[in-house]
Amino acid sequence: MSDTTLTSADVDRLLGPDYLGKSTPKLGFGLMRLPKDAEGAIDVAQTSDMVDAFLDAGFTYFDTAFAYTGSEEAARAALVERHPRDSFTLATKLFALVSPTPEAARAQFEMSLERSGAGYFDYYLLHNLGGPRTQRYEDWGLWDFARDLRERGLIRHLGFSMHSDADELDAVLTAHPEAEFVQLQINYADWESPTVQSRRVWETAMRHGKPVVIMEPVKGGLLANPPAPVAAPLRAVDPDASPASWALRFSASLPGVVTVLSGMSDMAQMRDNLATFCDFRPLGERERAAVRRAQEAMDELDQIPCTNCRYCTKVCPTGIPIPSVFDACNSLTVYGDREFSRKDYEFATRDAGAKASDCVGCGSCEAACPQGLPIIELLERAAATFE
Repeated sequence: MSDTTLTSADVDRLLGPDYLGKSTPKLGFGLMRLPKDAEGAIDVAQTSDMVDAFLDAGFTYFDTAFAYTGSEEAARAALVERHPRDSFTLATKLFALVSPTPEAARAQFEMSLERSGAGYFDYYLLHNLGGPRTQRYEDWGLWDFARDLRERGLIRHLGFSMHSDADELDAVLTAHPEAEFVQLQINYADWESPTVQSRRVWETAMRHGKPVVIMEPVKGGLLANPPAPVAAPLRAVDPDASPASWALRFSASLPGVVTVLSGMSDMAQMRDNLATFCDFRPLGERERAAVRRAQEAMDELDQIPCTNCRYCTKVCPTGIPIPSVFDACNSLTVYGDREFSRKDYEFATRDAGAKASDCVGCGSCEAACPQGLPIIELLERAAATFE
Protein backbone atom coordinates (compact mmCIF):
# COMPACT_ATOMS: atom_id res chain seq x y z
CA MET A 1 0.00 0.00 0.00
CA SER A 2 1.62 3.23 -1.10
CA ASP A 3 1.01 6.43 0.82
CA THR A 4 -0.69 9.43 -0.72
CA THR A 5 1.41 12.21 -2.14
CA LEU A 6 -0.89 14.80 -0.56
CA THR A 7 0.21 16.10 2.83
CA SER A 8 -1.91 17.70 5.54
CA ALA A 9 -0.49 21.04 4.47
CA ASP A 10 -1.59 20.38 0.88
CA VAL A 11 -5.11 19.56 2.05
CA ASP A 12 -5.29 22.69 4.22
CA ARG A 13 -4.33 24.73 1.17
CA LEU A 14 -6.82 22.99 -1.11
CA LEU A 15 -9.78 23.01 1.28
CA GLY A 16 -9.04 26.16 3.24
CA PRO A 17 -8.43 26.48 6.97
CA ASP A 18 -12.12 26.16 7.95
CA TYR A 19 -13.55 23.67 5.49
CA LEU A 20 -17.07 22.29 5.87
CA GLY A 21 -17.11 19.73 8.65
CA LYS A 22 -13.61 20.37 9.96
CA SER A 23 -14.91 20.71 13.52
CA THR A 24 -17.32 17.77 13.22
CA PRO A 25 -16.38 14.89 15.56
CA LYS A 26 -14.84 12.23 13.38
CA LEU A 27 -17.07 9.28 14.27
CA GLY A 28 -20.39 9.27 12.44
CA PHE A 29 -23.29 6.94 13.22
CA GLY A 30 -24.42 5.17 10.05
CA LEU A 31 -28.06 4.12 10.41
CA MET A 32 -28.04 1.46 7.70
CA ARG A 33 -27.30 -1.63 9.81
CA LEU A 34 -29.31 -0.98 12.97
CA PRO A 35 -30.08 -3.73 15.50
CA LYS A 36 -33.13 -5.89 14.82
CA ASP A 37 -35.69 -7.41 17.16
CA ALA A 38 -36.94 -11.00 17.12
CA GLU A 39 -39.39 -10.19 14.33
CA GLY A 40 -36.69 -8.67 12.12
CA ALA A 41 -37.78 -5.06 12.62
CA ILE A 42 -35.40 -2.33 13.77
CA ASP A 43 -35.03 -2.48 17.55
CA VAL A 44 -35.87 1.13 18.45
CA ALA A 45 -35.19 0.68 22.16
CA GLN A 46 -31.66 -0.60 21.57
CA THR A 47 -31.11 2.01 18.86
CA SER A 48 -32.19 4.72 21.34
CA ASP A 49 -29.63 3.51 23.87
CA MET A 50 -26.94 3.61 21.18
CA VAL A 51 -27.99 7.12 20.11
CA ASP A 52 -27.80 8.30 23.72
CA ALA A 53 -24.33 6.84 24.20
CA PHE A 54 -23.14 8.40 20.94
CA LEU A 55 -24.40 11.88 21.83
CA ASP A 56 -23.26 11.65 25.46
CA ALA A 57 -19.73 10.98 24.19
CA GLY A 58 -19.79 14.22 22.17
CA PHE A 59 -20.50 12.87 18.68
CA THR A 60 -23.16 14.43 16.48
CA TYR A 61 -23.31 13.13 12.87
CA PHE A 62 -26.06 10.68 11.89
CA ASP A 63 -26.44 9.24 8.39
CA THR A 64 -29.60 7.68 6.97
CA ALA A 65 -31.20 7.40 3.52
CA PHE A 66 -34.56 7.07 1.83
CA ALA A 67 -33.49 3.63 0.57
CA TYR A 68 -32.54 2.26 4.02
CA THR A 69 -35.71 0.39 4.96
CA GLY A 70 -37.07 1.67 8.27
CA SER A 71 -34.00 3.79 8.99
CA GLU A 72 -35.52 7.26 8.68
CA GLU A 73 -38.44 6.21 10.89
CA ALA A 74 -36.00 4.80 13.44
CA ALA A 75 -34.06 8.07 13.36
CA ARG A 76 -37.26 9.90 14.24
CA ALA A 77 -38.11 7.62 17.15
CA ALA A 78 -34.62 7.17 18.58
CA LEU A 79 -33.10 10.57 17.82
CA VAL A 80 -35.31 13.39 16.56
CA GLU A 81 -38.15 12.98 19.04
CA ARG A 82 -35.80 12.50 22.00
CA HIS A 83 -33.08 15.12 21.55
CA PRO A 84 -32.96 18.86 20.72
CA ARG A 85 -32.69 19.42 16.97
CA ASP A 86 -29.60 21.58 17.35
CA SER A 87 -27.74 18.85 19.26
CA PHE A 88 -27.08 16.71 16.19
CA THR A 89 -26.66 16.81 12.43
CA LEU A 90 -28.68 14.50 10.21
CA ALA A 91 -27.86 13.42 6.66
CA THR A 92 -30.17 11.60 4.27
CA LYS A 93 -30.16 10.78 0.58
CA LEU A 94 -32.28 10.79 -2.58
CA PHE A 95 -31.85 7.54 -4.54
CA ALA A 96 -33.10 7.98 -8.10
CA LEU A 97 -32.65 4.33 -9.05
CA VAL A 98 -35.58 3.16 -6.90
CA SER A 99 -38.05 5.64 -8.42
CA PRO A 100 -39.86 5.06 -11.73
CA THR A 101 -40.24 8.73 -12.66
CA PRO A 102 -38.61 12.12 -11.96
CA GLU A 103 -41.68 13.12 -9.97
CA ALA A 104 -41.41 10.05 -7.78
CA ALA A 105 -37.72 10.75 -7.21
CA ARG A 106 -38.40 14.33 -6.11
CA ALA A 107 -41.19 13.09 -3.83
CA GLN A 108 -38.58 11.20 -1.84
CA PHE A 109 -37.56 14.42 -0.12
CA GLU A 110 -40.98 15.12 1.41
CA MET A 111 -41.30 11.47 2.37
CA SER A 112 -37.90 11.64 4.10
CA LEU A 113 -38.99 14.75 6.00
CA GLU A 114 -42.19 13.03 7.07
CA ARG A 115 -40.49 9.80 8.06
CA SER A 116 -37.73 11.48 10.04
CA GLY A 117 -39.65 14.45 11.46
CA ALA A 118 -36.38 16.37 11.19
CA GLY A 119 -37.80 19.62 9.78
CA TYR A 120 -34.70 20.04 7.62
CA PHE A 121 -31.58 18.04 6.77
CA ASP A 122 -28.11 19.27 7.61
CA TYR A 123 -26.59 17.21 4.79
CA TYR A 124 -28.52 16.02 1.72
CA LEU A 125 -26.96 13.70 -0.81
CA LEU A 126 -27.75 12.49 -4.28
CA HIS A 127 -27.27 8.80 -3.62
CA ASN A 128 -25.00 6.24 -5.29
CA LEU A 129 -23.77 8.04 -8.39
CA GLY A 130 -21.53 6.08 -10.71
CA GLY A 131 -21.80 4.39 -14.08
CA PRO A 132 -25.22 4.75 -15.76
CA ARG A 133 -26.76 5.88 -12.47
CA THR A 134 -25.06 9.27 -12.76
CA GLN A 135 -26.94 10.26 -15.90
CA ARG A 136 -30.35 9.72 -14.34
CA TYR A 137 -29.69 12.55 -11.88
CA GLU A 138 -28.84 14.79 -14.83
CA ASP A 139 -31.75 13.73 -17.04
CA TRP A 140 -34.28 14.11 -14.24
CA GLY A 141 -33.08 17.55 -13.13
CA LEU A 142 -32.29 16.37 -9.62
CA TRP A 143 -29.26 18.61 -9.19
CA ASP A 144 -31.50 21.62 -9.84
CA PHE A 145 -34.07 20.19 -7.44
CA ALA A 146 -31.48 19.79 -4.68
CA ARG A 147 -30.09 23.29 -5.24
CA ASP A 148 -33.61 24.67 -4.85
CA LEU A 149 -34.03 22.80 -1.56
CA ARG A 150 -30.83 24.40 -0.32
CA GLU A 151 -31.94 27.88 -1.38
CA ARG A 152 -35.20 27.35 0.51
CA GLY A 153 -33.35 26.31 3.66
CA LEU A 154 -34.77 22.79 3.67
CA ILE A 155 -31.26 21.39 3.42
CA ARG A 156 -28.13 23.06 4.75
CA HIS A 157 -25.45 21.37 2.65
CA LEU A 158 -25.60 19.56 -0.70
CA GLY A 159 -23.39 16.67 -1.74
CA PHE A 160 -23.46 13.22 -3.27
CA SER A 161 -22.30 9.69 -2.58
CA MET A 162 -20.41 7.74 -5.19
CA HIS A 163 -18.90 4.30 -5.70
CA SER A 164 -16.80 4.74 -8.81
CA ASP A 165 -13.34 5.49 -10.06
CA ALA A 166 -11.38 8.71 -9.81
CA ASP A 167 -11.98 9.76 -13.41
CA GLU A 168 -15.74 9.54 -13.01
CA LEU A 169 -15.59 11.42 -9.72
CA ASP A 170 -13.50 14.12 -11.36
CA ALA A 171 -16.10 14.49 -14.12
CA VAL A 172 -18.99 14.90 -11.67
CA LEU A 173 -17.11 17.39 -9.48
CA THR A 174 -16.12 19.37 -12.56
CA ALA A 175 -19.72 19.46 -13.80
CA HIS A 176 -21.17 20.27 -10.37
CA PRO A 177 -19.00 22.63 -8.36
CA GLU A 178 -22.12 23.38 -6.29
CA ALA A 179 -21.53 20.09 -4.45
CA GLU A 180 -20.11 21.03 -1.05
CA PHE A 181 -18.87 17.57 -0.04
CA VAL A 182 -18.73 14.01 -1.31
CA GLN A 183 -19.25 10.67 0.42
CA LEU A 184 -16.74 8.03 -0.68
CA GLN A 185 -15.78 4.44 0.10
CA ILE A 186 -12.38 4.62 1.76
CA ASN A 187 -10.69 1.83 3.71
CA TYR A 188 -7.28 0.21 3.84
CA ALA A 189 -8.36 -2.86 1.88
CA ASP A 190 -9.45 -0.69 -1.05
CA TRP A 191 -6.71 1.93 -0.79
CA GLU A 192 -4.94 0.76 -3.93
CA SER A 193 -7.84 -1.22 -5.44
CA PRO A 194 -7.96 -0.78 -9.23
CA THR A 195 -11.77 -0.63 -9.09
CA VAL A 196 -12.69 1.13 -5.82
CA GLN A 197 -9.57 3.35 -5.93
CA SER A 198 -9.92 4.70 -2.38
CA ARG A 199 -6.66 6.63 -2.50
CA ARG A 200 -7.28 8.14 -5.92
CA VAL A 201 -10.87 9.21 -5.22
CA TRP A 202 -9.84 10.82 -1.93
CA GLU A 203 -7.05 12.70 -3.70
CA THR A 204 -9.47 13.78 -6.45
CA ALA A 205 -11.92 15.18 -3.90
CA MET A 206 -9.12 17.05 -2.16
CA ARG A 207 -7.90 18.59 -5.43
CA HIS A 208 -11.44 19.84 -6.09
CA GLY A 209 -11.51 21.38 -2.62
CA LYS A 210 -14.28 19.08 -1.39
CA PRO A 211 -14.22 17.53 2.10
CA VAL A 212 -15.10 13.86 2.36
CA VAL A 213 -17.56 11.85 4.42
CA ILE A 214 -16.08 8.36 4.55
CA MET A 215 -18.35 5.32 4.13
CA GLU A 216 -17.47 1.63 4.32
CA PRO A 217 -14.34 2.19 6.46
CA VAL A 218 -14.74 -1.39 7.71
CA LYS A 219 -15.78 -2.65 4.24
CA GLY A 220 -19.22 -3.92 5.17
CA GLY A 221 -17.86 -5.52 8.36
CA LEU A 222 -15.13 -7.53 6.63
CA LEU A 223 -12.36 -5.56 8.34
CA ALA A 224 -14.04 -5.97 11.73
CA ASN A 225 -13.45 -9.72 11.49
CA PRO A 226 -10.70 -10.13 8.91
CA PRO A 227 -9.09 -13.44 7.97
CA ALA A 228 -6.21 -14.50 10.19
CA PRO A 229 -3.43 -13.51 7.72
CA VAL A 230 -4.87 -9.99 7.60
CA ALA A 231 -5.34 -9.64 11.34
CA ALA A 232 -1.91 -11.04 12.25
CA PRO A 233 0.29 -8.00 11.46
CA LEU A 234 -2.15 -5.71 13.27
CA ARG A 235 -2.29 -7.92 16.33
CA ALA A 236 1.49 -8.12 16.41
CA VAL A 237 1.70 -4.36 16.89
CA ASP A 238 -1.26 -3.95 19.27
CA PRO A 239 -2.85 -7.19 20.50
CA ASP A 240 -5.49 -5.32 22.51
CA ALA A 241 -6.88 -3.21 19.66
CA SER A 242 -9.92 -4.53 17.81
CA PRO A 243 -9.59 -5.06 14.05
CA ALA A 244 -12.41 -2.53 13.54
CA SER A 245 -10.47 0.13 15.43
CA TRP A 246 -7.54 -0.29 13.04
CA ALA A 247 -9.80 0.21 10.03
CA LEU A 248 -11.52 3.25 11.51
CA ARG A 249 -8.25 4.87 12.57
CA PHE A 250 -6.83 4.38 9.08
CA SER A 251 -9.69 6.34 7.50
CA ALA A 252 -9.95 8.96 10.23
CA SER A 253 -6.21 9.67 10.02
CA LEU A 254 -6.70 11.20 6.57
CA PRO A 255 -6.96 14.98 6.41
CA GLY A 256 -9.96 16.69 4.83
CA VAL A 257 -12.50 14.36 6.42
CA VAL A 258 -15.90 15.50 7.70
CA THR A 259 -16.59 12.26 9.56
CA VAL A 260 -16.12 8.50 9.28
CA LEU A 261 -19.39 6.57 9.20
CA SER A 262 -19.69 3.33 11.11
CA GLY A 263 -22.83 1.26 10.63
CA MET A 264 -23.11 0.01 14.21
CA SER A 265 -25.52 -2.85 14.92
CA ASP A 266 -25.26 -3.26 18.69
CA MET A 267 -24.02 -1.54 21.82
CA ALA A 268 -20.78 -3.54 21.87
CA GLN A 269 -19.82 -2.07 18.50
CA MET A 270 -20.80 1.39 19.74
CA ARG A 271 -18.61 1.07 22.84
CA ASP A 272 -15.64 -0.18 20.82
CA ASN A 273 -15.94 2.69 18.35
CA LEU A 274 -16.38 5.28 21.08
CA ALA A 275 -13.25 3.96 22.79
CA THR A 276 -11.37 4.45 19.50
CA PHE A 277 -12.58 8.00 18.89
CA CYS A 278 -12.95 9.51 22.35
CA ASP A 279 -9.17 9.45 22.67
CA PHE A 280 -8.36 9.39 18.98
CA ARG A 281 -4.78 8.88 17.84
CA PRO A 282 -3.83 9.06 14.16
CA LEU A 283 -1.84 6.10 12.93
CA GLY A 284 1.89 6.34 13.54
CA GLU A 285 4.50 5.08 11.11
CA ARG A 286 4.86 1.68 12.81
CA GLU A 287 1.11 1.25 12.68
CA ARG A 288 0.93 2.35 9.05
CA ALA A 289 3.54 -0.28 8.21
CA ALA A 290 1.37 -2.92 9.92
CA VAL A 291 -1.64 -1.78 7.87
CA ARG A 292 0.41 -2.08 4.70
CA ARG A 293 1.21 -5.70 5.58
CA ALA A 294 -2.46 -6.37 6.33
CA GLN A 295 -3.46 -4.89 2.99
CA GLU A 296 -0.95 -7.06 1.18
CA ALA A 297 -2.39 -10.13 2.92
CA MET A 298 -5.90 -9.05 1.93
CA ASP A 299 -4.87 -8.74 -1.70
CA GLU A 300 -3.81 -12.38 -1.72
CA LEU A 301 -7.35 -13.55 -0.84
CA ASP A 302 -9.74 -14.08 -3.74
CA GLN A 303 -12.87 -12.77 -2.01
CA ILE A 304 -15.97 -11.20 -3.54
CA PRO A 305 -15.75 -7.52 -2.49
CA CYS A 306 -19.45 -7.22 -1.59
CA THR A 307 -20.16 -4.63 1.12
CA ASN A 308 -23.69 -5.88 1.93
CA CYS A 309 -25.37 -2.60 0.92
CA ARG A 310 -28.25 -4.75 -0.41
CA TYR A 311 -29.15 -2.41 -3.27
CA CYS A 312 -29.14 -5.51 -5.48
CA THR A 313 -31.82 -7.19 -3.38
CA LYS A 314 -34.14 -4.22 -3.80
CA VAL A 315 -34.27 -4.76 -7.57
CA CYS A 316 -33.87 -8.55 -7.92
CA PRO A 317 -37.13 -9.86 -9.44
CA THR A 318 -36.72 -13.33 -7.93
CA GLY A 319 -35.66 -12.24 -4.43
CA ILE A 320 -32.22 -13.88 -4.32
CA PRO A 321 -30.39 -12.87 -1.09
CA ILE A 322 -27.30 -11.95 -3.11
CA PRO A 323 -25.08 -10.59 -0.29
CA SER A 324 -25.79 -13.68 1.84
CA VAL A 325 -24.87 -15.91 -1.10
CA PHE A 326 -21.59 -14.03 -1.43
CA ASP A 327 -20.97 -14.31 2.32
CA ALA A 328 -21.11 -18.09 1.96
CA CYS A 329 -18.71 -17.95 -0.98
CA ASN A 330 -16.26 -15.78 0.95
CA SER A 331 -16.51 -18.02 4.00
CA LEU A 332 -15.47 -20.95 1.84
CA THR A 333 -12.56 -18.96 0.40
CA VAL A 334 -11.24 -17.84 3.79
CA TYR A 335 -11.87 -20.87 5.97
CA GLY A 336 -12.05 -23.73 3.47
CA ASP A 337 -14.88 -25.47 5.32
CA ARG A 338 -17.25 -26.47 2.51
CA GLU A 339 -19.88 -28.07 4.77
CA PHE A 340 -20.05 -25.03 7.08
CA SER A 341 -20.32 -22.64 4.12
CA ARG A 342 -22.94 -24.81 2.43
CA LYS A 343 -25.09 -24.67 5.57
CA ASP A 344 -24.78 -20.86 5.58
CA TYR A 345 -25.86 -20.82 1.95
CA GLU A 346 -28.79 -23.16 2.47
CA PHE A 347 -30.02 -21.24 5.52
CA ALA A 348 -29.95 -17.87 3.73
CA THR A 349 -31.57 -19.08 0.52
CA ARG A 350 -34.21 -21.13 2.30
CA ASP A 351 -35.34 -18.13 4.33
CA ALA A 352 -35.44 -15.95 1.21
CA GLY A 353 -37.23 -18.55 -0.88
CA ALA A 354 -34.76 -18.09 -3.74
CA LYS A 355 -31.34 -19.51 -4.52
CA ALA A 356 -28.48 -18.56 -6.83
CA SER A 357 -29.71 -20.72 -9.69
CA ASP A 358 -33.00 -18.75 -9.73
CA CYS A 359 -31.16 -15.84 -11.37
CA VAL A 360 -32.88 -14.87 -14.64
CA GLY A 361 -29.93 -12.81 -15.89
CA CYS A 362 -31.89 -9.55 -16.13
CA GLY A 363 -28.91 -7.44 -14.99
CA SER A 364 -30.90 -5.19 -12.62
CA CYS A 365 -28.61 -6.15 -9.75
CA GLU A 366 -25.47 -5.27 -11.70
CA ALA A 367 -26.90 -1.85 -12.59
CA ALA A 368 -27.57 -1.18 -8.91
CA CYS A 369 -24.29 -2.54 -7.51
CA PRO A 370 -21.99 0.26 -6.27
CA GLN A 371 -19.01 -2.08 -6.47
CA GLY A 372 -19.62 -2.96 -10.13
CA LEU A 373 -19.59 -6.67 -9.41
CA PRO A 374 -20.34 -9.22 -12.17
CA ILE A 375 -23.20 -10.56 -10.06
CA ILE A 376 -24.75 -12.82 -12.70
CA GLU A 377 -21.47 -14.65 -13.23
CA LEU A 378 -20.82 -14.86 -9.48
CA LEU A 379 -24.28 -16.33 -8.86
CA GLU A 380 -23.59 -18.97 -11.52
CA ARG A 381 -20.40 -19.88 -9.68
CA ALA A 382 -22.23 -20.01 -6.34
CA ALA A 383 -24.91 -22.27 -7.78
CA ALA A 384 -22.24 -24.62 -9.15
CA THR A 385 -20.52 -24.66 -5.74
CA PHE A 386 -23.45 -25.08 -3.37
CA GLU A 387 -26.39 -26.58 -5.27
